[in-house]
Amino acid sequence: GDMELFARAVNAMPEHSRPKIIGVTGTNGKSTTTSLIGHVLKKAGKDVRVGGNIGIGVLDMAPLHANAVYVLELSSYQLDLCESLKCDVAVLLNVTPDHLERHGGMQGYINAKTRIFDNQSEKDLAVIGMDTMPTQILMAKMAAKRHQRCVGVSSTYALGRGVSAVHGRLFDSQSGRAMMIGDLSKIQTLPGAHNHQNAAAAYAACRGVGVDATVIMEAMATFPGLAHRQEVVGKVGGVTFVNDSKATNGQAAVQALKSYPKVYWIGGGVAKSDGLADVRPFYGHITKAYLIGEAQKQFSRELGNDVPHMNCGTLKRAVAEAMHDAANSGDEDPIVLLSPACASFDQFKDFEARGDEFKELVHGLMS
Repeated sequence: GDMELFARAVNAMPEHSRPKIIGVTGTNGKSTTTSLIGHVLKKAGKDVRVGGNIGIGVLDMAPLHANAVYVLELSSYQLDLCESLKCDVAVLLNVTPDHLERHGGMQGYINAKTRIFDNQSEKDLAVIGMDTMPTQILMAKMAAKRHQRCVGVSSTYALGRGVSAVHGRLFDSQSGRAMMIGDLSKIQTLPGAHNHQNAAAAYAACRGVGVDATVIMEAMATFPGLAHRQEVVGKVGGVTFVNDSKATNGQAAVQALKSYPKVYWIGGGVAKSDGLADVRPFYGHITKAYLIGEAQKQFSRELGNDVPHMNCGTLKRAVAEAMHDAANSGDEDPIVLLSPACASFDQFKDFEARGDEFKELVHGLMS
């Protein structure tokens, strides 16, 4: 595919004039981490192109030249098809069961993800998330082989060597002693532990192409966040509206629910085969649910008597009902969260269209 053509074009360039390539993969967090790295490098004055799975296709990017840095979001599909890609910095965030049928089970999926490291040499850097079991095992194997430099990143563990976000505070202990870099919990556009791991990975990648630690931290503080990913739309009469339309499965919706202790939750659409299985442990975070689309009957059954809920059918009605209940709740700082845990194509062209309608409805309430 395109990625293979791009990789070959880069490899054909003389070494001294080759652009740098940072590749990012993982089950969750790819888009945020890719965008965050791109944002930091731009702020650091680098000539950056961000693409791959998000934004523009890799062959439509501006022409290659020596000082450019390409930051590419890579899906397991793309990695399966691309043999020649050599990443100066390769980031693997996490591996959780997803798209398994296409890769012949979990091991096939892990193998596809780990291809991001295949063509690296000892000058190159592998950044590996330590918060899922398959990636921990991989880190141990790769560090022992020493084909490339490896650095672990975590928002769960304080790593002896690596980059850790401990209760939101970012530490760099790559040299063997821990240096406090800054406080991620102050950055509103990167809420929750999963985003702190994304930030730790972005930090390690940017250090890997020579950006200064203080420059990285200052740039992260100005990250605008990703559209449709825990995007704060605004406040209406004390009620905060959060657009997380990009949460097209239960696992993704959990990341948002974890970030807020109590929400008025809007969910539904075209359900994945496991429905709300991933969400169930976080039912306690849902004050009330407003269900839309094809999945509303199924979700209503799954929520049962555990979570107060209503079938709203349309997003428009869900937003109105949630606003009414949240505004009259007496809660301090109530939050209405659209994090559907479903695909959107029963009612919308794609998750962006769903998120855009949500934002329009909220802006309608503001005026």
